[in-house]
Amino acid sequence: QVQLVESGGGSVQAGDSLRLACAASGRTVSSETMGWFRQPPGKGREFVAEIRWSGGYRYYYADSVEGRFTISRDNAKNTLYLQMNSLKPEDTAVYYCAIKAGGLTYTNWGQGTQVTVSA
Repeated sequence: QVQLVESGGGSVQAGDSLRLACAASGRTVSSETMGWFRQPPGKGREFVAEIRWSGGYRYYYADSVEGRFTISRDNAKNTLYLQMNSLKPEDTAVYYCAIKAGGLTYTNWGQGTQVTVSA
């Protein structure tokens, strides 16, 4: 069973940057699909970014973050990252990392980290 723990959230001004980290423990996750999701205040959880292994890493982003956010992973540290640049107030949310542990759906989730962007 893999456990995920996010870190790096905080309160910033519009235009600032943050880097979120998601440390995985329990086993190596280098070849498994991992992603970031977020839940804005009063709304449902939404997809942000995904890194998928298919003979090489492939990257997918929500339209709302394309060009501003970058997902990456450090396999030596068993850690997933989300670099967030040019942050906007509408990026305010609790951010979660997740992993598709051997299946087609996301099965394991972290506890979330709060990101607040003020105008």
